[in-house]
Amino acid sequence: MNKVVMYSTQVCPYCVMAERLLKSRGVEHVEKVLIDKDPARRAEMMTRTGRRTVPQVFIGETHIGGYDDLSALDRKGGLQLMLEEVA
Repeated sequence: MNKVVMYSTQVCPYCVMAERLLKSRGVEHVEKVLIDKDPARRAEMMTRTGRRTVPQVFIGETHIGGYDDLSALDRKGGLQLMLEEVA
């Protein structure tokens, strides 16, 4: 299982920022699920998260949320801790 999964679209600026933040914290690979290319995966994302917007980030099995949630977690110091736990 991949440690970091991000539901995304091909043209989402917040998805780019989320991936950049994750990589700046040492994540080598983000598995991107492009919901604009595969509509069935959009339904999967909505079922898993209860949300319609991208990005939706998972670290391990934990749903972090969108870019704002990821950024807030990072500012509190929690992102690095979560990444270390799944490493």
